[in-house]
Amino acid sequence: QVQLVESGGGLVQPGGSLRLSCAASGSIFSINTMGWYRQAPGKQRELVAFATSGGTTTYADSVKGRFTISRDNAKNTVYLQMDSLKPEETAIYYCNLNQARFKSYDYWGQGTQVTVSS
Repeated sequence: QVQLVESGGGLVQPGGSLRLSCAASGSIFSINTMGWYRQAPGKQRELVAFATSGGTTTYADSVKGRFTISRDNAKNTVYLQMDSLKPEETAIYYCNLNQARFKSYDYWGQGTQVTVSS
């Protein structure tokens, strides 16, 4: 099994910044992507950003230019720098890891709450 431990959530004012971290451990063999999703109350979980092991990054249109995802492959850790946060981005943010050996496996963290409010 793979364990994902997230940290860095909290309360921030509109326009502020937060940095999320997610460290993976356990049965890691060949990571394809690590990334972040979020789920606001009453809404479906949505992609925020992900990064491949080769360094390619993908962002949701709504966060482009404000959020930056990065990975430390040696530490199996992914980060999400979130700037210019908006109240509507209040949600639980989940770390995701995808790896494959003959088949694809997805793992999820427990989630970290991000609240953007004055």
